Amino acid sequence: MELLLTLFLCVLACLFGGLCILGFFRQRRPGEPPLDKGWIPWLGHVLEFRRETAKFLQRMTQKHADVFTIQLGGFYVTFLQDPLSFGAFVKESREKLIFGYKGTGNEHSILDAASQKHLKGHGLQIMTETMMNKLQNLMLHHLGSCANQNSWKEDGLFNYCYNIVFRAGYLALYGNATAQTEGDEEKARAKDRTESEVLFHEFRKYDQLFPNLAYGVLTPKGKREANRLLSFFWGTLSMERMKSKENNSGWIWDMSHNRGEGVQESMIDRHMFVLLWASQGNTGPSSFWLLFYLMKHPDAMEAVRNEVLKGTIHNLFEFNLTHEMLMKTPVLDSAVEEVLRLVAAPLLTRSVLQDMTLKMADGREFLIRKGDRMAVFPYIAVHIDPEIHPDPFTFKYDRFLTPEGTKKTDFYKGGKRVRYYTMPWGSGVSMCPGRFFATNELKQFVFLMLVYFDFELMNPDEKIPHTDHQRWGFGTMQPDREVQFRYRLRY
Repeated sequence: MELLLTLFLCVLACLFGGLCILGFFRQRRPGEPPLDKGWIPWLGHVLEFRRETAKFLQRMTQKHADVFTIQLGGFYVTFLQDPLSFGAFVKESREKLIFGYKGTGNEHSILDAASQKHLKGHGLQIMTETMMNKLQNLMLHHLGSCANQNSWKEDGLFNYCYNIVFRAGYLALYGNATAQTEGDEEKARAKDRTESEVLFHEFRKYDQLFPNLAYGVLTPKGKREANRLLSFFWGTLSMERMKSKENNSGWIWDMSHNRGEGVQESMIDRHMFVLLWASQGNTGPSSFWLLFYLMKHPDAMEAVRNEVLKGTIHNLFEFNLTHEMLMKTPVLDSAVEEVLRLVAAPLLTRSVLQDMTLKMADGREFLIRKGDRMAVFPYIAVHIDPEIHPDPFTFKYDRFLTPEGTKKTDFYKGGKRVRYYTMPWGSGVSMCPGRFFATNELKQFVFLMLVYFDFELMNPDEKIPHTDHQRWGFGTMQPDREVQFRYRLRY
């Protein structure tokens, strides 16, 4: 009897301790934001958040206004949804907030240094030129003989865009086969096309598993497939394989070689896949949306085409798109920014390192507890706010242009200027270090499509696809269905 009582008390103590750890008994303290644990503490919000992040946060924002705390699993997240107060989130000292990066401070320093060197300035020019070469290799090789070069070719637009941009980006970053090892230059380029095609299809499999993987709800079969794919990527992107290639980007080379002593090569191989996913997981889907919206809006297509085709192109296969040319496309820049406003939905998070006071733009102050998280979901808070961006669900290619044709940066809410009027790349210390290269990738792809091809939707009345709600919070949203198009060489 005493043994049973002891066991019962142990179970009760464990249950009570577990509930405490999960925050079951947490109460809102004076000065803290509104607290919403849901109908089922710990579990309720998790399930709803996983299903439809944007709609869930939109409802919570309407319910609790511009700052609120919700329970997600065993931790609490304070969402800041007032764009006029985003400075408190972006600029807060790193002694109080740190972005959701799982590595060490040394890893972040390496990433920052390599990105500054290779993804900006002269390093960015080199990367852009390399990307140009890879795009040409993939876009032009399959056109066939002169007799059928001008015949229409059909494809799924999402597959085509994602395939070309991903593979070109991969080759530009991780290097290409050498003529010495393959026999000649053309055989080396053919091997690059074949290997990158295989890599892309395996990447798509992993990409489709990723939302459930991130949420921890993969089936046993899904987990086995994810593990198989990871092993494939670690082998394909391994340091040993990189040594057999040439033209590895300086960014990847520095990230793999400047990690300090004692780091196993197998761990570096794994980090190489993280870099691939971070650098190429969103540019392909973004290029689909950009090309699709241009085709759906003839006025936008004409404006961008006129800007791109300013000069006469005498020889398509000798055309060279330079970094300087990409810097002189304000209309295309505006179209890119507008597309990202519509389809980029990252969830920006910070870990709270110590008790802090959140100061709002209107003078209010809220206490935030150490150990909690802070988050901003700019898609709801900014991107589709009709006060900041009127008619927010309509694509307006010139939304980010002034009447003079320069970049527009003045947007307002409540009569006050909004500094963070779009946030597709994140913010502050966690802002995507590859955003300039990624933007150039998008622009290069569309630039070359306009130069090389005539293209059109198979169905001129094609409706805009809905977005896959599982992608909300992870970057660029993807379409819930494929769209068919056709293309042919212009000359």
